[in-house]
Parts: sequence; C-alpha cells; structure tokens
Amino acid sequence: MSVMAVRGAIQIEKNDKQSISDGVVKLITTIIEKNKLLSKNIISIMFSQTIDLDAMNPAAALRTIGFKNTPLFCTQEPNVQGSMEQVIRVLISVESKVSLSPVYLGEARSLRLDLDNK
Repeated sequence: MSVMAVRGAIQIEKNDKQSISDGVVKLITTIIEKNKLLSKNIISIMFSQTIDLDAMNPAAALRTIGFKNTPLFCTQEPNVQGSMEQVIRVLISVESKVSLSPVYLGEARSLRLDLDNK
C-alpha cells in the first residue's frame, strides 16, 4: 500500500459547538464513506479552520465519534482578505492502493469548482 491523502472542506452555519461538531462529523464520515476508507488505514488527520470559528476545536469534535488513537492536528487557516468565512478544511493521510476523491460539502464546493462535487 501507498500513503495517499484526501482533502475536503465544509462551511459551518454558526460558530457554536453543535454546528462545528455536526459539520466535522458530516465531513469526515462523508469522506470515509465516499472513499471506502477503513479506520485502521487512516494515518493522521489535519484540520484547519478560519479565524471566525473558535467555539470548538475540530479534533475535539471528531473525538466524540471515536478516532481515539488517530493522530489529529488543528491549525488556523490564514486570514486572507475575501476568502470564504466559517470553513473547516481537512487533509487525511491514509494507506491506500487506489486514488482518493476529495469531498467539498455545501457552499465549500465553490472552493474547488474544478472538481465534480455531486
């Protein structure tokens, strides 16, 4: 198997714990389902979030559904003028034999118009 990576993003409706948690869980479970990933093959998960999302750490949100032994890392997205607000991005490193499909949900689809985000 090779080490591969898959990206994704979601725009969060409100800066509160429930909205962030729901968004993170939806994003990660969608990536896992779409790419048929096995948790044992996930090496690590890295999150970034825009400066306006500070009610909850995305890693803490993901830990609510497991991932207790998976290395998780969070960082703040650069504060670039005109960029989309309230966005959580993710980069998942995984052992895989096949190429992986990125997942951009909701309004975050506009971040990657070059992808087929259906």
